[in-house]
Amino acid sequence: MSVVQMVKIVGLGAVALTLSVEWLGWLFCRLWPRKISRGPLKEVFFFPTKVACTERLFTPNSPFPCPCPLPHNINTSFTRLLVHILSASSSLDLCVFAFTNLDLSRAVLALHTRGIPIRILTDMDYTLITGSQIGAIRRAGICVRCDSGAVHMHHKFAVVDGRRLITGSLNWTLTAIQSNKENILVTEEPDLVLPFISEFQRLWDVNDPARRHLLSIAEKPASLVL
Repeated sequence: MSVVQMVKIVGLGAVALTLSVEWLGWLFCRLWPRKISRGPLKEVFFFPTKVACTERLFTPNSPFPCPCPLPHNINTSFTRLLVHILSASSSLDLCVFAFTNLDLSRAVLALHTRGIPIRILTDMDYTLITGSQIGAIRRAGICVRCDSGAVHMHHKFAVVDGRRLITGSLNWTLTAIQSNKENILVTEEPDLVLPFISEFQRLWDVNDPARRHLLSIAEKPASLVL
């Protein structure tokens, strides 16, 4: 066998090996897609969003179609946000400046009905705006604490199950969702999630009503306390 023939054979063998590896990789992805690690979850949504029916997210097993005139069975930034909120299985910590959106309120109440522990931290001034859902959420028995500091509590983030962060510029209001230019980042990257967990717990502790009461008593002159 000549050297030229040997080189050709080796070259063909290398091509065949490359194609075989690529084909096996494709087959593996098709048969076992969940086995492939894509790293921590990272998603970005932009608003305003298209208006679409969200009923299927709340009643997925209903045998009756929704009669509303809105588009059905389409994914939007808002429906994807609702999916992440409704995915909670062990906890939801929500820190939000303004909360008036009925669908997001319905999602929080649905989690509460399922027995998911929920903590909500919001700005005191904005609990009084028209359409605020904080009152309805409190009446349902969900624990809410209000920040009444000299400056606004302007955060907009949620931590789902202690591992999934939802954060961005979006207030939980109809105007923000359907009219404003807003953004949402969803991630399970631990280096990003953990600082938000710490910040939520810090604000939760600072705004404990019992702690505030004790501090107010400590600040009073002794003659007034007696």
